[in-house]
Amino acid sequence: MTRDCRASRRTSGWAPDRIPDQSGRLAVVTGANSGIGYVTARELARRGAHVVLACRSHERGRDAVERLRAEVPGARTELRLLDLADLKSVRAFAEGWSQDRVDLLVNNAGVAMVPFSRTTDGFESQFGVNHLGTFALTGLLMPRLLAAAHPRVVTVSSEGQRFARFDMANLNAEHRYRAAFAYVRSKRANLYFAMELQRRADAAGLRLRSMAVAPGLTRSNVLTGGANSARGRAYRLLTRLLLRIAFRPTPDGARTTLYASTVPDLPGGSYVVPDGLLQLRGEPVLRSRERAIRDSVTAHRLWVLSEQLTGVRYAL
Repeated sequence: MTRDCRASRRTSGWAPDRIPDQSGRLAVVTGANSGIGYVTARELARRGAHVVLACRSHERGRDAVERLRAEVPGARTELRLLDLADLKSVRAFAEGWSQDRVDLLVNNAGVAMVPFSRTTDGFESQFGVNHLGTFALTGLLMPRLLAAAHPRVVTVSSEGQRFARFDMANLNAEHRYRAAFAYVRSKRANLYFAMELQRRADAAGLRLRSMAVAPGLTRSNVLTGGANSARGRAYRLLTRLLLRIAFRPTPDGARTTLYASTVPDLPGGSYVVPDGLLQLRGEPVLRSRERAIRDSVTAHRLWVLSEQLTGVRYAL
């Protein structure tokens, strides 16, 4: 796995209009009905990729497909239902896959700082959706990914992962639950997963490239939609005001994901973040000095636990 020895490597003013032709690529984007996922799906389709929008809601997913086709006439796109909070749904998605391969999997879907709840399978919702659902989906699609000539997996983490206290004994809210702490732990788990996937692919001599990204401060309904809609009106209004004042537009937040998804020579194991103060805004850069990137011991422990909890074992 190639690493840059500096804290970050600049990308020479990269912008989405520099995305190369994506014709012939088959991409899956989870949580693609809105926010960063929608922008990612739209821009991949704009460059010629066949994009599958993997969404939990049929109605919202259908509306997103119609909107995308209106914005990108001739786009090759389709909707498939996927609920990462339900492992039965994850298995159904993978088992129902009718194409011979997956060239690109963008693990974008997630929830953020929601009130305590559990998934269909009994996992704390943020750990269950953000990490375990993503882990299971990627593993179940692995045979399709390995059938591609240049398979790539991009997993959306968060700049907040840097502040996580990663307690292996409390990943599933076995003890005290605090929404913000559970969220950043789940995002640290995303980074551990992406790096460990690359280590295992390298050890097996596979062409698979696994990357992680952090979007920075972005206006997205991950903080206002979904499970957060159950919060009070004052919370929703305050959150929307904060998003408008301090957070950048969604297309800017999608830049790191699009960079990781499309730059041809990007090495596996890359962690792409926004440049600038606290990695919150700016152009995509490669960040190498993150504790989770080098912590292979914790990443391995999390991998083993994730296999046990989901029942999904990787074909690596």
